Amino acid sequence: IIKSGEALEKMGKVDTIAFDKTGTLTYGRLEVSDLLSFDDALDENGLLSLAASAEAKSEHPLGKAIVSCAKARNVKLSESETFQMTAGRGVSANVSGRQLLCGNERYLKENGVVLTEPVRAALARLREQGKALVLAAEGARCIGVIALSDTLRPEAAKMIRRLNAMRTKTVLLTGDHQKTADYFASRVGIEEVRAELLPEEKVAAIARLQSENRTVCMIGDGINDAPALKCADVGAAMGSMGSDIAVEAADIALMNDDLSNIPYLKRLSDAAVHTIKLSILLSMCINFLAVALSVMGLLNPTTGALVHNAGSCLVVFIAALLYDRKFDMPPDAGSA
Repeated sequence: IIKSGEALEKMGKVDTIAFDKTGTLTYGRLEVSDLLSFDDALDENGLLSLAASAEAKSEHPLGKAIVSCAKARNVKLSESETFQMTAGRGVSANVSGRQLLCGNERYLKENGVVLTEPVRAALARLREQGKALVLAAEGARCIGVIALSDTLRPEAAKMIRRLNAMRTKTVLLTGDHQKTADYFASRVGIEEVRAELLPEEKVAAIARLQSENRTVCMIGDGINDAPALKCADVGAAMGSMGSDIAVEAADIALMNDDLSNIPYLKRLSDAAVHTIKLSILLSMCINFLAVALSVMGLLNPTTGALVHNAGSCLVVFIAALLYDRKFDMPPDAGSA
């Protein structure tokens, strides 16, 4: 759904498209794949119980996936108190008298948590596999790591190749760790990666691209993407899986979540801009010609009015040619 003609016109001028990762390049169907406890008193289910209890009130996809895993395993959850969520970082909560932190590595370090060598080694290994990580901490020590896996959309790599063939720059903007971001970027063919970004840092990254005289489209799906969608020249949200806030903030909603529509949308917008320019040029030429003929006495008022209306009909006809038009997609850049 393209919400306005202005959005369609701006999309035709876009030369850079920035993508979020989770829920955009991937399906966003996160599943817990690894539960690593670094507390001798905690087994896997014990770690899952604490983390899920802390995340129970979270709206973040990672938190929801952890809670879903706990419920699927019939792990008992405890009521959390003093719940506080920090966007782009994690949550803190008091669970059964234990003050817990659950979030990314940056969040834990900001709160004075020290990561031991075994924890750092586990993080490096899991990131090499492209997994999203949630660290759990109590006090100043990390008590566990929960890894979540996601599946790359099969059309993502082909879509990026087509955009590259159309000379459209692609950028990955994500809150994930650099290694995780690099893993997914390498699989789809995105060369420019900016990782470990908070929501406000995504906005700054968009603004930086715009300062380079680039017209930027941002494509995302989550609550954290809404500010960046608003900041971009054109914001596009994944419609069926995306958050209501992201869809509301966007200029375009991809209702079937099919990334292969992005190159088509770019081609359609390019054609719309070309048609607008052609229509304006033809309309001006017809009007100037009619004025010149009228001045020379070769065109009476009645005929002039007919010529003017004929020009308007021509403009409408040219615009109507875009309806249900099929666009040939460029061959994949780098394909045989």
